[in-house]
Amino acid sequence: MKRFWREVGIDAARVVRLDERPVRTPGRVPLALPNAALAEAVAAEWRAVEDDVDPRAMPLTGLANAAIDRVAPDPRAFAAGLARYAESDLLCYRADAPVPLVERQAALWDPPLAWARARYDVRFAVVTGVMHRAQPPATIARLGEAVAARSPWELAPLSPVVTITGSLILALALAQGAMTADEVWRAAECDEDWQAEQWGEDALAVQARESRKRDYDAAVAFLQLVATA
Repeated sequence: MKRFWREVGIDAARVVRLDERPVRTPGRVPLALPNAALAEAVAAEWRAVEDDVDPRAMPLTGLANAAIDRVAPDPRAFAAGLARYAESDLLCYRADAPVPLVERQAALWDPPLAWARARYDVRFAVVTGVMHRAQPPATIARLGEAVAARSPWELAPLSPVVTITGSLILALALAQGAMTADEVWRAAECDEDWQAEQWGEDALAVQARESRKRDYDAAVAFLQLVATA
């Protein structure tokens, strides 16, 4: 789609408007945002369009569309899908060698696990290797409740955080303010960083990581804007 508008505005219902015409989601619902900060950030993406509309350059708009079209119609079902990541959380699968990697994983992954144990009164089965080990049913249930308590506007950005990091625990720690965005990213990239240090990085790996980081940063920004009063 080519840019056809001159002015971008926000109305009293926090709907982004292009020359007084409301922006609509792919589901044809007006793009109404939950607070002024997020509305202004989404409007800024539309103001930045010069010629062609490129959805890849408008990640906040994409997440807002997801919150309205994909999450809001059935937030409990969407939350249940995210909660399933607790069954195979990154932090619960450790290397058995070499020792420096084992120690690095422990340093980065033990603190968020300890936080989750205390915050949600749960236990985790932590194993070495990649063979699946079932987590206690009570753990899955309580983490599922924590996810289900989130609004559609929080669930939409939490989804890419969970899928990019491979960890529901890290996503919840980020949402609760128990870890910073940088701390979560370092924990999630622990194995990637180790491999790069040992063997170097090729161009495709660097490109893939940069793409993940852009998506991660957008999700973090969206989550922070949702929390803005």
